[in-house]
Amino acid sequence: MPRTTAPDIAAAKGKRKIAMLAAYDYTSARLAEAAGLDVLLVGDSLAMVVLGHDDTLSVTMDEMLHHVRAVAKGAQTALVVADMPFLSYQVSVEAAVANAGRFLKEGRAGAVKLEGGRAIVPQVRAMVAAGIPVLGHVGLTPQHVATLGGFKVQSKTAEAAATLLDDALALAEAGCFAIVLECIPAPVGAAVTRAVSVPTIGIGAGPDCDGQVLVFHDVLGLYDRLRPRFVKQFAALGEQAVSALTGYVEAVRSSDFPGPEHSFSMDPQAQASFAALIDRTDDALDATPAKP
Repeated sequence: MPRTTAPDIAAAKGKRKIAMLAAYDYTSARLAEAAGLDVLLVGDSLAMVVLGHDDTLSVTMDEMLHHVRAVAKGAQTALVVADMPFLSYQVSVEAAVANAGRFLKEGRAGAVKLEGGRAIVPQVRAMVAAGIPVLGHVGLTPQHVATLGGFKVQSKTAEAAATLLDDALALAEAGCFAIVLECIPAPVGAAVTRAVSVPTIGIGAGPDCDGQVLVFHDVLGLYDRLRPRFVKQFAALGEQAVSALTGYVEAVRSSDFPGPEHSFSMDPQAQASFAALIDRTDDALDATPAKP
């Protein structure tokens, strides 16, 4: 199958639902590929899920590039989108384009994602003009957590919802091929989806979005530090993993592992020669006078 592109995702609006997943390494990308995901987002949420930070602000460009490269190697058909970390695009248009270009050139991503509305339209326009596909992101924008006062539902008032709609329309007009809507009331998600010309990808934005995105570790039940209401766990692999690892520890401590089936044999003649060599070495050591 050919690799999915940003234009392919844009063309899916009104035709089919888009399945997107945030993944952070080669193995998770391979598993997602086998499941048929359309888009793999290397989210800056790796700061929390993979690196153990309390928010997404600490992850660096180099750390993001490291993980984007790994996911790109594992993804043969899915569109890989690199999440631009905090302050990699806000400082200036020139820095934004340069950093975005690194994700395509060095990370082998097919697009980038950045958070914000009308305030970042100049960056979006410049990236698109440079040949860099851009995925927008409005609603709960985790890089603004300090301003927002935490991870809270956004656009709960009519005025705030209207502002979000204006932001989404501006991003679409600036050239974004799709827009993530995070943690907003379902009626707002539906209204934005009807209004914009590009697909919307919801995460806690209701069922009417053109697609949905969740985090690999959340879908599989591997991350328990934060469990938002909008997450649905499709497996409890964290519990299974602890059980399996406990079994491993017990088997090692009881000498049940490794067993004969996990060990390698040696040619009997080679083994006998090895034993004789050891005996000669031991005899030589025994004959060496002790130092005074």
